[in-house]
Amino acid sequence: MLKLLKSLVSGGRTEPAAPPTLVPPGQRVYAVGDIHGRLDLFEQMIALIEADDAARNSECPAQAPAQTTVILLGDLIDRGPDSAGVIAAARAWMQRRRVRILAGNHEEMFLGAFERDETLRHFLRHGGRETLLSYPIDPDDYARMTLEELRAAMPGFVPQDDLVFLRSLEDQVRIGDYVFVHAGIRPGVPLDEQVPGDMRWIRGEFIADRSPRDFAVVHGHTIVDEPELSPLRLGIDTGAYASGRLTAVGLEGAERWLLVAQDDSVAASEA
Repeated sequence: MLKLLKSLVSGGRTEPAAPPTLVPPGQRVYAVGDIHGRLDLFEQMIALIEADDAARNSECPAQAPAQTTVILLGDLIDRGPDSAGVIAAARAWMQRRRVRILAGNHEEMFLGAFERDETLRHFLRHGGRETLLSYPIDPDDYARMTLEELRAAMPGFVPQDDLVFLRSLEDQVRIGDYVFVHAGIRPGVPLDEQVPGDMRWIRGEFIADRSPRDFAVVHGHTIVDEPELSPLRLGIDTGAYASGRLTAVGLEGAERWLLVAQDDSVAASEA
């Protein structure tokens, strides 16, 4: 089920007054929160964004269509049932339109799991088992393997093309007055000096920061019941793998709106 919300949701926190946050004229941006292996919701979100983008272009037929960029905020994988399918769908979407994808902490763990047993152990404890089983490995074979045997076998069933794709993901995107990262930024550190580890893993220090700045940060990583949209920060990870709700925010000029893909079981429970 697709559900479209066009409203601003405040995180309930007081932040300093700021001038309007803007996307450059002629551009439109959609940022999608953490997908975590929910191919069903991701496919719905793709359809929702395509329809919304086309509808907004048709509202002003005399003008040239907006230059639209879609940004996936990272954590495409783990926890949900079809991480391999999400990767395939993201790669296919990139062939059809401008899609930029950020590396999340779960992509970092996945890549590191090929190199170190300890990283593999950590990866498996945080949803990596579901990722590996979304590839063509027999579940019984998986269950019998030791950690060392599993790491040795992984290159045989995870396509090299997927690993090349994951290694190519970005850490930070800036468009107009918006900065897009997976988790957040280190307070007090200039954007060009931010380190990937912070942008993929930071949480409390970033969420609590109220320091004024001339841009708003759009991020996932920290799960919220409802999106938090404020002058300084837009948090849109609504826990798709567990909640059944995948959220995106659309941005154009000073306007913000939400798109939500929602599965039938959640819709039925809310009815």
